[in-house]
Amino acid sequence: MPQENLSDMLKFNQQGLIPAIVQDYEDGQVLMLAYMNKESFQKTLETGLTWFWSRSRGKLWQKGETSGHIQRVKEIFYDCDADTLLIKADQTGAACHTGNRSCFYRSFSLRGD
Repeated sequence: MPQENLSDMLKFNQQGLIPAIVQDYEDGQVLMLAYMNKESFQKTLETGLTWFWSRSRGKLWQKGETSGHIQRVKEIFYDCDADTLLIKADQTGAACHTGNRSCFYRSFSLRGD
Protein backbone atom coordinates (compact mmCIF):
# COMPACT_ATOMS: atom_id res chain seq x y z
CA MET A 1 0.00 0.00 0.00
CA PRO A 2 1.40 3.46 -0.85
CA GLN A 3 2.52 5.42 2.21
CA GLU A 4 0.16 8.33 1.51
CA ASN A 5 -2.81 5.95 1.98
CA LEU A 6 -1.65 4.47 5.28
CA SER A 7 -3.08 7.33 7.34
CA ASP A 8 -6.50 6.68 5.74
CA MET A 9 -6.56 3.33 7.55
CA LEU A 10 -6.18 5.02 10.95
CA LYS A 11 -8.92 6.52 13.12
CA PHE A 12 -7.89 10.00 14.22
CA ASN A 13 -9.99 11.61 16.97
CA GLN A 14 -12.17 14.72 16.62
CA GLN A 15 -9.08 16.93 16.99
CA GLY A 16 -7.39 15.01 14.18
CA LEU A 17 -4.97 13.25 16.54
CA ILE A 18 -3.99 9.69 17.32
CA PRO A 19 -1.99 8.62 20.41
CA ALA A 20 1.44 7.17 19.64
CA ILE A 21 3.25 5.07 22.23
CA VAL A 22 7.00 4.93 21.62
CA GLN A 23 8.81 1.81 22.79
CA ASP A 24 12.51 0.97 22.70
CA TYR A 25 13.13 -1.40 19.82
CA GLU A 26 15.79 -3.43 21.66
CA ASP A 27 14.56 -3.82 25.24
CA GLY A 28 10.83 -3.02 24.97
CA GLN A 29 10.87 -0.20 27.52
CA VAL A 30 7.99 2.23 27.03
CA LEU A 31 9.67 5.58 26.40
CA MET A 32 6.85 8.07 25.91
CA LEU A 33 3.37 8.81 24.66
CA ALA A 34 2.70 11.66 22.26
CA TYR A 35 0.12 12.53 19.62
CA MET A 36 0.33 12.50 15.84
CA ASN A 37 -1.83 14.10 13.21
CA LYS A 38 -1.87 13.01 9.57
CA GLU A 39 0.98 15.39 8.68
CA SER A 40 3.30 14.24 11.48
CA PHE A 41 2.49 10.60 10.68
CA GLN A 42 3.40 11.20 7.04
CA LYS A 43 6.65 13.00 7.99
CA THR A 44 7.53 10.07 10.26
CA LEU A 45 7.03 7.64 7.36
CA GLU A 46 9.05 9.84 4.98
CA THR A 47 12.00 10.58 7.28
CA GLY A 48 12.21 7.50 9.51
CA LEU A 49 12.33 9.83 12.53
CA THR A 50 9.44 10.51 14.90
CA TRP A 51 7.35 13.62 14.34
CA PHE A 52 4.46 14.60 16.59
CA TRP A 53 1.80 17.26 17.02
CA SER A 54 2.35 19.43 20.10
CA ARG A 55 -1.04 20.07 21.68
CA SER A 56 0.38 22.80 23.93
CA ARG A 57 2.28 24.69 21.21
CA GLY A 58 -0.13 23.88 18.38
CA LYS A 59 2.58 22.85 15.93
CA LEU A 60 4.58 19.94 14.53
CA TRP A 61 7.79 18.90 16.25
CA GLN A 62 10.43 16.35 15.51
CA LYS A 63 11.58 14.44 18.58
CA GLY A 64 15.17 15.46 19.31
CA GLU A 65 15.14 18.40 16.90
CA THR A 66 16.86 20.66 19.43
CA SER A 67 18.20 18.17 22.01
CA GLY A 68 19.65 15.64 19.58
CA HIS A 69 17.72 12.89 21.40
CA ILE A 70 16.16 11.52 18.23
CA GLN A 71 14.11 8.41 17.67
CA ARG A 72 14.87 6.31 14.58
CA VAL A 73 11.74 4.36 13.71
CA LYS A 74 12.16 0.62 13.25
CA GLU A 75 8.52 -0.53 13.17
CA ILE A 76 5.06 0.96 13.45
CA PHE A 77 2.06 -1.05 14.63
CA TYR A 78 -1.55 -0.02 15.04
CA ASP A 79 -4.06 -1.57 17.40
CA CYS A 80 -7.19 -3.61 16.62
CA ASP A 81 -9.38 -0.48 16.51
CA ALA A 82 -6.82 1.46 14.41
CA ASP A 83 -6.97 4.32 16.91
CA THR A 84 -3.59 3.97 18.65
CA LEU A 85 -0.05 3.60 17.30
CA LEU A 86 2.87 1.68 18.77
CA ILE A 87 6.20 2.89 17.43
CA LYS A 88 9.31 0.82 18.06
CA ALA A 89 12.38 3.01 17.78
CA ASP A 90 16.06 3.30 18.53
CA GLN A 91 16.28 6.12 21.08
CA THR A 92 19.32 8.38 21.18
CA GLY A 93 19.72 9.84 24.67
CA ALA A 94 16.72 10.62 26.86
CA ALA A 95 13.14 10.36 25.61
CA CYS A 96 11.76 12.50 28.44
CA HIS A 97 12.14 16.28 28.63
CA THR A 98 13.22 15.79 32.27
CA GLY A 99 16.37 14.03 31.11
CA ASN A 100 15.14 10.55 32.05
CA ARG A 101 15.41 7.81 29.47
CA SER A 102 11.64 7.16 29.72
CA CYS A 103 8.78 9.47 30.63
CA PHE A 104 7.50 6.58 32.77
CA TYR A 105 10.04 6.73 35.58
CA ARG A 106 7.62 7.16 38.52
CA SER A 107 5.28 4.59 40.04
CA PHE A 108 2.53 4.30 42.61
CA SER A 109 2.84 2.03 45.63
CA LEU A 110 -0.07 -0.35 45.82
CA ARG A 111 -1.33 -1.53 49.16
CA GLY A 112 -2.35 -5.12 49.80
CA ASP A 113 -1.24 -8.39 48.37
